[in-house]
Amino acid sequence: MIGQAELTTRHYKKLVEILGTMYIKSNVESPFDFIRIAGTGINANVINNFRYYFKLPLNSTASMLNVSEPTIYRWTKSNKSLDRNFSVKLFEVADIFLYGTEIFGNNEDFLKWFNLPNIALGGMEPKELIEIPGGVSKIKDVLGRIEYGIFS
Repeated sequence: MIGQAELTTRHYKKLVEILGTMYIKSNVESPFDFIRIAGTGINANVINNFRYYFKLPLNSTASMLNVSEPTIYRWTKSNKSLDRNFSVKLFEVADIFLYGTEIFGNNEDFLKWFNLPNIALGGMEPKELIEIPGGVSKIKDVLGRIEYGIFS
């Protein structure tokens, strides 16, 4: 039987693979590592890696990250190093998508859930909350309840 620590390690290793090991060279073992790594700035191309892995259109990604499409294009074109807060936000959003995909078994089912109103989220769609401060943690809480079979 696989222990929780091993599952967590696998999850964060996969997250780094999704975002790009060429851009994130540090180990990630907890959400606190997001903050540590973000302090040094991460390359904007992790946005495209996230987007491509989860098959997200640029407009949806821009909306979730609360920036414009042209801004993402400029950042990635110039290999910009993202500021700390934006880097943390990107880590959190990517973490939610990976967690949701793990729970639902595939990206398509997670995206269906992500785009539907949810009673546990006050009738809002998870995608509406993701760009709001505190929204990511609310989505993660509901996903955790789903993972453990609690009605959500």
